[in-house]
Amino acid sequence: MTTPLEEEIRLLIAAEGPMPVSRYMALCLGHPRHGYYVTRDPLGARGDFTTAPEISQMFGELIGLWAVAAWQQMGMPDPFRLVELGPGRGTLMADALRAARLVPAFGAAARIHLVETSPVLRKAQARALAAHEERTGERVSWHARIEDVPAGPAIVLANEFLDALPVDQYVWTGAGWHERKVGIGAQGQLTFGLDTAPSRMAPALAAHLPPPAPGAVLEVMESGPARALAGRIAAEGGIALAIDYGHAGGHGDTLQALKAHRFADPLADPGEADLTAHVDFARLALLGREAGLKAFGPLEQGDFLARLGLAARADRLMRDAAPNAAAAVAAAVRRLAGTGDGEMGRLFKVLALAHPHLGTPPAFDPSEEFTR
Repeated sequence: MTTPLEEEIRLLIAAEGPMPVSRYMALCLGHPRHGYYVTRDPLGARGDFTTAPEISQMFGELIGLWAVAAWQQMGMPDPFRLVELGPGRGTLMADALRAARLVPAFGAAARIHLVETSPVLRKAQARALAAHEERTGERVSWHARIEDVPAGPAIVLANEFLDALPVDQYVWTGAGWHERKVGIGAQGQLTFGLDTAPSRMAPALAAHLPPPAPGAVLEVMESGPARALAGRIAAEGGIALAIDYGHAGGHGDTLQALKAHRFADPLADPGEADLTAHVDFARLALLGREAGLKAFGPLEQGDFLARLGLAARADRLMRDAAPNAAAAVAAAVRRLAGTGDGEMGRLFKVLALAHPHLGTPPAFDPSEEFTR
């Protein structure tokens, strides 16, 4: 049984030929009527995946304290834009703002801007931040793109946002890079195939990588949002923090689908499963450097949270907690910062893009500046 979106994709392929992986991914996630993020809340036990802010309040609280330190390093501008890209249910922002009350001037200067296209998630974010609006009298603003956020210095948070940006894929055949596309197979199913002619774009994009082996896959993330973000920080001042699963450059097919917390076929049930690809942090850093920013990292998430004081915060929460609650806190620490199966400490990376006048961002070391 085909989904409504699959029927539309089949019509497009019949009329125009096989489509790039990036277009397929964009349709699956953002189609205005049948897109995955348009039609549902994908988070939690009833959804398809769980993000770090939903695992524990500690994650958002530590990010909030990091934002306070970054704001102080910026010279404490008043006002400034506190921006989150892809804010989920608003949990990270709500936890961050609660922790930031330790420095009241930060909350007084912050103007909250959320970049979100999902009407379902916007409602959840509004509920999560209603108490902040009531307490401060400042209204939260929503935008479809980073370019729509008003001018001014900004701290931009992007947790598990970049992995949902569409990617193009190219496969090395020994005779060149051939673009992978989605078409219709011999049995009438959606299938992957390759352009017969080598791509003109891929060789330049792969120039900084080691020689590929036959069958190697090159993924190229849609660069528009990253360029817009970097350009915004370069022009207006501030810093961006990107947290996601990814790597620091190389070959590999990382396109994946998640449905009901299990991996699924990316070509099955279009619009009904989450599609993501691992973030190429080296390319993100290079895009930032091209805009005139400094890039730091990527650090492993476990190391980053440790530097922010995860252990001390966990100890404080467990100190007066009931045994079951204390065990839940300890389990959350392992999941956020551990390096075993199902744990995020090593797989997830953290990269900062900072205006060159700021120096080294909080929790990073000068030696960790990306200079490749």
